[in-house]
Amino acid sequence: MTRPVIGISTYQDPARWGVWEMPSVLLPAAYPRLVRAAGGLAVMLPPDDTADAARETVAALDAVVIAGGADVEPARYGAAPDPRTGPPARERDTWELSLIEAALEAHVPLLGICRGMQLLNVALGGTLHQHLDGHTGGHGVFGDHPVTSVPGTAYAAAVPEPIVVPAYHHQAVDRLGTGLTASAHAPDGTVEALELTGRENLVLGVQWHPEMGTDTRVMTALVRAAIRRRAGHGDTAPSSRPPAHATL
Repeated sequence: MTRPVIGISTYQDPARWGVWEMPSVLLPAAYPRLVRAAGGLAVMLPPDDTADAARETVAALDAVVIAGGADVEPARYGAAPDPRTGPPARERDTWELSLIEAALEAHVPLLGICRGMQLLNVALGGTLHQHLDGHTGGHGVFGDHPVTSVPGTAYAAAVPEPIVVPAYHHQAVDRLGTGLTASAHAPDGTVEALELTGRENLVLGVQWHPEMGTDTRVMTALVRAAIRRRAGHGDTAPSSRPPAHATL
């Protein structure tokens, strides 16, 4: 069996290389490295601007990863911006929310990382704390702290023991979205992982950055969920997804 195809969201930013400087579609290389280490094939998902494009994109994938990055615009969850909240990334919010909605609609396994977990929560009607201290090592530096799983959750099945994780965030989940349950916490009570209950296919968010560490178990859980769905052992929904043997 060929490896499952895992799509990772990207974003547009200026970039410079050689004599060139122009808008570019970006993704830190650590994300595809983690997908490969977990047994998947990584593909980058450049931003598009329509829900139809998101559905067509997701239909060609075995699983979706929503990558970390900029703060979610507070208007998305009905809040006024805190002075410490970063500038809005409206086009990225729109694209990644469309990917999340398409993945949920098609019952495609989904992993949200940092911002991706927060956006999953917002997509399902949840809210965010716009600022908290102590979860990062400083400007541009990943900190680390322990997280503890909640017994009986899908996250706990993948990572049952407390672990120390690489983290860089100043926002966190406040009110959980519909159908979501917290599946790991930091010592201060911050929700560090959440998941959508009542589904066979994995829908998981983690607040830290597994791509910056050496523990592949979170991504391995996503890859295994993708393999199960491809084999017809997960939730399914009608879609235009190509057959499992098709090449992309």
